This record gives sequence, structure tokens and C-alpha cells, in this order.
Amino acid sequence: MKLLYKPFGLVAGIVAGMIAGAIFKRAWAVVGGDEDKPDATDRQRGWLQVVAAAALQGAVFGGVKAAVDRASAHGYEAVTGVWPGKIGESEED
Repeated sequence: MKLLYKPFGLVAGIVAGMIAGAIFKRAWAVVGGDEDKPDATDRQRGWLQVVAAAALQGAVFGGVKAAVDRASAHGYEAVTGVWPGKIGESEED
């Protein structure tokens, strides 16, 4: 039954990426004052701006992915009655 979660989790991951991208774009517009995220090789941008954008992007993507993964696991359990991940110390993924 846990194997059936794999495609469900893949779709949830794609959705999480889309949500995180939208959240990051809005957050960077507020924090960075620019809609475009600075690239690391952009000579016009300073170190602080480039590193801050990367750190914010990582935090947003990590947080959204964890939230969506957790919500999809709960949804899967509600539908199937089986938790798709690790339950205890003795059980493996």
C-alpha cells in the first residue's frame, strides 16, 4: 500500500514547487525590492543580495515542501488507512 503513495507524493512535490515559487517571488519583491531574483553570476548585484535571495529561496522551498509532504501523507492515511512513511524505530521506509 505504501508503494501506491509514490505517484501521489510526486504530484504533491510538483504542486509544492509551484506554490513555493509563487511565495518566494512575492517575498523577494517585498524583501529585495525587485521582482527578479538575483543570479549568482550577475555582476550588478552584491554578495549580500545574492546570498540573501538564495537563503530565502531555500527556506521557502524547504518549508513549503515539508508542509505539503506532511499534508499529503495525512491525506493518504485518511483515504487508505496506511501511513506512507516511517512510523517507528523498527520500521524502515
